[in-house]
Amino acid sequence: MSSDLQKKGLYQQPLMDALQKLGFTTFGDVWFVNPDTGDDDSYDGKTEQYPFATVQAAIDAATSNQDDVIVLSAYAAHPVAAMLDITKSRLHFISAGHRPGSIGMGARTRLVMGVTTAATDIAVMKNTGVGNTFQGIKFDSSNTVDESLYSVVEGGEYAIYQGCEFYKSSDLDVTGAAEVVNNGDSAQWINCTFGSSINQIADGVIRANMLVTQLLAGSGKYQEDTVIDNCLFLSYSGGEEQVKIYGANATDVGRAFIVKNSVFFNNPNSQHTPAHAVGFGAAQTRGGVLLKGCTSIDHTVMAQASRNIYVDGAVPVFATTGVSKAA
Repeated sequence: MSSDLQKKGLYQQPLMDALQKLGFTTFGDVWFVNPDTGDDDSYDGKTEQYPFATVQAAIDAATSNQDDVIVLSAYAAHPVAAMLDITKSRLHFISAGHRPGSIGMGARTRLVMGVTTAATDIAVMKNTGVGNTFQGIKFDSSNTVDESLYSVVEGGEYAIYQGCEFYKSSDLDVTGAAEVVNNGDSAQWINCTFGSSINQIADGVIRANMLVTQLLAGSGKYQEDTVIDNCLFLSYSGGEEQVKIYGANATDVGRAFIVKNSVFFNNPNSQHTPAHAVGFGAAQTRGGVLLKGCTSIDHTVMAQASRNIYVDGAVPVFATTGVSKAA
């Protein structure tokens, strides 16, 4: 073994030990980020004692396709001054908060974007890399720049979001805004929370939790073969138009779009009951949606008819399966 490799192995071993406690191992480098104690200029990000201050610095330092791990502190918000544009592949972002089994609600590692001025800040993060993963992170945007309509834009391949929360507190009255744009190829969303049951969505707008649209400029690829498992979609609707998963065009869903064991929850105390939880602007011609074992709260029906959406439950009746009723 070369001396450089030996040094690297000795230098990284304490980091590997720490990662193993979080249930993670890697052959790549490990980078730490802490906005309270870090320094992008003086520190090298290699230890918890000398972390970077910003997530962007860790992304810049990481090597694509090496399975590098970026560990994010969990007791203070990580300010995001400009959209994190992730083009590198096989990077793994994990929260030091380590909340195994969490459904994402209240994730302690928070990537927070306030009001910026750049039209390129369409979201807190845009991912177009291959095989990137995200665990235990809240993506939180209150940006009011006209182009900034989302918290995350997923346009990569084989991404996994696990135990994450997606929150967009602004643009509640804008059709086309959403917590997430899901334009990825084979993305998985596991144990995640989308939206809020407190912030009221305005009447007369289609403001989704998850938007699929191959026409979104700059998003990367279009959606194909999505899997959503055990996730929570939240809203407080001021009208009938709010929908949890939506695409405006006939070709927005590519191949399979599978949603399992998930809850579409509109706050029953809101002013209106949305017409359906999942719907599209036209019947899908490139693929279809399967809602398997899902539950709807305070929607007239689970899914919009004649849109190539399939509902599978104990008694698979399209309009009523999974629609909860109060006593």
